[in-house]
Amino acid sequence: MEGKTVVVVKGIVIYKGKILLVKRAEESKVGAGTWEMAGGKLKFGEELEDALVREIKEETGIWIRPRKLLFASTINDDPSRQLVFLNYLCEADDDDVTLSDEHTDFVWATKMQLKELIAPEIFHQLENNHVLELEVLQ
Repeated sequence: MEGKTVVVVKGIVIYKGKILLVKRAEESKVGAGTWEMAGGKLKFGEELEDALVREIKEETGIWIRPRKLLFASTINDDPSRQLVFLNYLCEADDDDVTLSDEHTDFVWATKMQLKELIAPEIFHQLENNHVLELEVLQ
């Protein structure tokens, strides 16, 4: 059986020193009810940052400005599929979030809230890649 690789762009979206987290709907096939950074799958032929802006706009209703690629990571979410995550630092102009049906809640989180809400393995990735040390965070 040949595996499939999926590229996912995620935004570490900053507004006034806080990071945007969104909570996946309970009906989600993957990660139901968990907190995550906004973002989604790259469409064939799409530029990475264009996909990031599109996905975050679709999921949250806000426009973001990607600043830089912070780190990449990968997981196998089933035996035949590998997800490659490209995590970008982004800025938002406002905090007026309007969620899509994919998510049920959001929070502009401090670093302490981030540790409480997201999965420990994701928090460790942020720590190991020095994301929590960024000057733009409270």
